[in-house]
Amino acid sequence: MAYPDDVLSEGEQVVLHRHPHWKMLLLPYLLLLVTLAGGIWLAILAQDLSWATIAWIIIGAVALMVVVWGFLAPFVRWRTTHFIVTTDRVMFRMGVIKRTGIDIPLARISSVRFEHGLVDRIVGCGTLIIESSSQEPLEFDDIPNVEKVHTLLYREVNDNPYDDFGRAPREGDHPEPGRR
Repeated sequence: MAYPDDVLSEGEQVVLHRHPHWKMLLLPYLLLLVTLAGGIWLAILAQDLSWATIAWIIIGAVALMVVVWGFLAPFVRWRTTHFIVTTDRVMFRMGVIKRTGIDIPLARISSVRFEHGLVDRIVGCGTLIIESSSQEPLEFDDIPNVEKVHTLLYREVNDNPYDDFGRAPREGDHPEPGRR
């Protein structure tokens, strides 16, 4: 059983499972390319030195540390960050060694909104803001297709158009215009 199916309760189904947008990996990929190019350039410069082998080892060790710290760690962080909407709750999990997470029952969500600036709109992501009845608003950054996720989450929270009125529909009731 794959994650997140192994943490679901009985009858709960995954509606949406996303990792953060690839935008958060732009700087790590740029750092990887610069490190590789710089390492190759320095290795070529060092080949004529009498101590070239030592220089190559130092260049390789520094490049390895930069790649692990600047690329590998953010990539693993991106890969192990999950934003999940189920039929019962919203789940957010992140981390490998120190795992953190939060679950928000759909019944506790009082409002859902999103924000995205020009760059976010160009690449197709944004910040999803969920307000629950008992907590400060929670912000989830770099959610891909944030407007679609916002709409989907709103529909999951408000699956019954009569929920807002506190009563079940009676025979002969007509939904408001625009509602079905």
